[in-house]
Amino acid sequence: MDIGVLLPTATAQWRSDARELVAFGRHAESSGFSSLFVNDSLLSPRIEPLTMLAALAPATETVTLGTGALMPFLRTPIQAAQSLASIDLLSGGRLAVTVGAGFPGRFGRPLYALSDVPWERRFARLDETVALWRALWAGADSYHGEILTYDAIPPATMPHRPGGPPIWLAGATPAALKRTGRLYDGWLPYPPAPADYESGLHEVHRAAADAGRAPEGITPALFISVRIDDDAQSGRRALGDYAQAMYGVPLEDLEKIQAVVTGSGSEVLEHLSRYVTAGARHLVIRLGALDLRDQRDQLEKVAALIPGIRVAYARGMGTGDALSHQEGHDEAVDREGVARSARFLAVAGDVARAREVHDRRDGHRP
Repeated sequence: MDIGVLLPTATAQWRSDARELVAFGRHAESSGFSSLFVNDSLLSPRIEPLTMLAALAPATETVTLGTGALMPFLRTPIQAAQSLASIDLLSGGRLAVTVGAGFPGRFGRPLYALSDVPWERRFARLDETVALWRALWAGADSYHGEILTYDAIPPATMPHRPGGPPIWLAGATPAALKRTGRLYDGWLPYPPAPADYESGLHEVHRAAADAGRAPEGITPALFISVRIDDDAQSGRRALGDYAQAMYGVPLEDLEKIQAVVTGSGSEVLEHLSRYVTAGARHLVIRLGALDLRDQRDQLEKVAALIPGIRVAYARGMGTGDALSHQEGHDEAVDREGVARSARFLAVAGDVARAREVHDRRDGHRP
């Protein structure tokens, strides 16, 4: 059972010194998180995701470094293959690449225009790009697809792992579920209800079996936004501010399309455990906080839930034992977590709360 965190790479979330993001990632690793993820966009200022992962590779030791999700059309396919292989080498084989084709409307289509790539057949282009990467990492010197065609390709940079890093798909449409089962190594959706996750995963497994693949070889992951607050109204206000700042929509609208949870530690744990029961085995948690100081606070609170999540998984995916384990953590993080936080702040330095965020678009995940 893996629990990861999305790094706040948007400029509005860290504002003063981007190097604090590396310290944030190291602190997350030492706090028990098993993966660090970054997202991708050109619609708002942020640290470019592959650059961020390259910086984290030598600064971390064991965490998976992932994209959630990378939009390959923003880069030329062969250049992207080299960048991904390089990160896999620098990290000693710790890269996981979630890809997506973007969304209709302002969160996706303008990016295609900026990249001089046609919007039409975007899903076929995505699948062919992934096929090209895998061919290059297997030593191919040419590739001929319906959309992408290359001859006389120079020798490619080989990743750390034979065949390259695992590639997951972000998407939950019926077509995406089938493509995940047929072609991809993992699945990273954000369905708003655990029942939707369970039924989607069933379809992924069915598609894999129909394609002659082992369903258990596909990593079932979940992208979910989390805010821990003992005051329910305060938590919803904070998540509402986040939804408005990042997407320009009320929290009530965001909850209809994304997995979102707020509440006390026990309430959040119970909700996350439902997704574990539904089959999720890798949680990628986006912290519902608008500045780095609040992100650190939420990181500590979520870190305190990690043992309980693993108890829920280990004991038949139930929540009773996990909730019992969680008692005593709701009012404050444990003493070790407080000590870790103090050490982190001493090394990284604190920052003043960021000014009110004016950019209302967060890129890939609407």
